[in-house]
Amino acid sequence: MASASAASPAPPQVLLAHHLRQLKLPTFMREYEKLAAEAAREGLDHVRFLLRLAELELIDRERRMVERRIRAARFPAVKSFNTFDFTAIPSLNKPLVLELARCEYVLISPITIRSHPSS
Repeated sequence: MASASAASPAPPQVLLAHHLRQLKLPTFMREYEKLAAEAAREGLDHVRFLLRLAELELIDRERRMVERRIRAARFPAVKSFNTFDFTAIPSLNKPLVLELARCEYVLISPITIRSHPSS
């Protein structure tokens, strides 16, 4: 007589977890139950539910990629403007530095190229 566990198929959650590990989708595995509940509450269809999961996976992969590249570059320490001591250089314009760091000027400034006739 076969055991009960051998006769019954694995629960869908176990199979899904296995498949997501095999596909290397850790964010899907970590977030799908929470997002499924949110999608049900908001009345989202399955395509929008999957879109949210895929977006989270991409964001997480990009974050991990940046972290790996920073580690591979062997920088002595990760630094940001949050920890920078602007009082050490009083002449440094903090609002201007923070604005330039956002690079928004690249998006709003039209690029103008002028050519002059050669003489």
